Amino acid sequence: MTNPVSALIRRLRGQADGAAGSGTGTPEHHDKPIVFVKELSPRARRHLMRHFLALEEKDRLLRFGSKLSDEMVARYVEHIDFDRDTVFGVYDRRLRLLGVGHLAFAPKETTRISGATIKPVVAEFGVSVSAAARGLGVGTRLFMRAAMRCRNADVDTLYMHCLSSNKVMMHIAKKAGMEIHRDYGEADAYLKIKPANSATMFQEAMEEQVAMLDYIVKANFKALLKWGVRVTGIGAAKKDAGPPPPP
Repeated sequence: MTNPVSALIRRLRGQADGAAGSGTGTPEHHDKPIVFVKELSPRARRHLMRHFLALEEKDRLLRFGSKLSDEMVARYVEHIDFDRDTVFGVYDRRLRLLGVGHLAFAPKETTRISGATIKPVVAEFGVSVSAAARGLGVGTRLFMRAAMRCRNADVDTLYMHCLSSNKVMMHIAKKAGMEIHRDYGEADAYLKIKPANSATMFQEAMEEQVAMLDYIVKANFKALLKWGVRVTGIGAAKKDAGPPPPP
């Protein structure tokens, strides 16, 4: 049976793309499950910490460009500036983060692509996806949401820096039509973003509302299961941390 919320989101995405173009060159694949991308707040630091600490050593290398220790990962999460940057996440039904996209805004003079735009600010995007969620389009959806935020924030250049061996990032970059420059085992890619319009503004607002609803439903269901364990005693041996507060 078709999920009506998923069907609604697909229709909205199709209408927005048809009216204005996606601006990313990334086509939708309707044969994959719907991925809800939610904007995170400082209250999600605990979730972010669990996600990054769970990444294998090779995945940390690809995400951060070096093999960060647990202590360095914790410092990275603690110092994320949610007032300046935007962080997106994809949750599973147990409220674990399957994927995280960090969209960092910086003056163009501080980046390696200052000549690519006349705008004062560019955005750099970094993404990580749990091993269990590979192949589901999570990274692509996070990138598309980040590009939409750039578009609606009047930022016309989205930039990615990664190791050339990072196949996931290279796949996303090529799929989006980004211009890629390789040098000594590293790669820089940037995408020119189209101007915003009413359709893109509406699309982003609607997708965030639906992602919030999806989170609330999952949190309430998890709370209900925990209550059932307390009442019946079934599964009491398997302790559950319970639902975290909405990020």
